[in-house]
Amino acid sequence: MAARLLRISIIGVALAIMPTAAFAHSGDGSAGFIHGMVHPMSGLDHILAMLLVGMLAFRQGGRALWLVPGSFMLVMALGGALGAAGIPVPSVELGIALSVVVLGLVVALGINAPVAAAMGLVGLFAIFHGHAHGGEMPVQATGLAYGAGFLIATALLHAGGILAGSLLGRLSRRYGAMASRTAGGLAAMAGVGLLTGVL
Repeated sequence: MAARLLRISIIGVALAIMPTAAFAHSGDGSAGFIHGMVHPMSGLDHILAMLLVGMLAFRQGGRALWLVPGSFMLVMALGGALGAAGIPVPSVELGIALSVVVLGLVVALGINAPVAAAMGLVGLFAIFHGHAHGGEMPVQATGLAYGAGFLIATALLHAGGILAGSLLGRLSRRYGAMASRTAGGLAAMAGVGLLTGVL
């Protein structure tokens, strides 16, 4: 299981990095791609939510390992298009902060929902994350390059969450679950800090 997960992670990272070659000499496209890559990594809220999606996917296992992050990325791309087009989505920052709280609690409480429910939950929050990314696209960036950047960064963060879930799970059945739940609880507390403006 661990070897298979490692192979999937390596293949995923390799596929995620490959498109950078297409933007290496494209002027504004290259700048847009870099801005897109950096944006999800620049906020604690985005980083925590993406890692939690990966951890949730790992804990669900099976098809959820790719369906949960995949559904997040698909809906996030839609939200990014809405944001770039200037189409409003209500309470974006609230939705992003709530995503950290809710996903943190799901991981902390060890909730095992059906895969479709997990996909729906992460998809709901993905619209807010995507809208924030799209709405903050630099004027000089091309939408395709910028979108590819933030999708790849998100995929890498999801892979990091899957890897974290795997490493925590290897501690032992007892301590691995405790460590994973503690991580989820700390993330949920950070989400409350984001909601209240403390963080």
